[in-house]
Amino acid sequence: QVQLVESGGGSVQTGGSLRLSCAASGYTVSSTCMIWFRQAPGKGREEVARIGTDGSTRYADSVKGRFTISKDNAKNTLFLQMNSLKPEDSAMYYCEGGPGNCNSAIRYWGQGTQVTVSS
Repeated sequence: QVQLVESGGGSVQTGGSLRLSCAASGYTVSSTCMIWFRQAPGKGREEVARIGTDGSTRYADSVKGRFTISKDNAKNTLFLQMNSLKPEDSAMYYCEGGPGNCNSAIRYWGQGTQVTVSS
């Protein structure tokens, strides 16, 4: 059974940093595509960053240069290092994954972790 559990969220001031983690179980994250996305109240889902099956990364323009996505295959965990946080980064953050690539028919996500950035 695939499970993804996010952690690491919290409340920080503008300019602060947080490191989100997404622990996966039920499958191996290496050579799979994983995504961090966020959703703020009243807004739609926004993809923040993804890491492809080949390890390539892609970021939303709004977070380029500030966020870094990475995987630790030994820990079977996905990370999102978030620096220079802004109030507009406040949202519930989710990781999405599962065996295969990001276009696979079946994808999974966790319960989310809340990030709040105050000015």
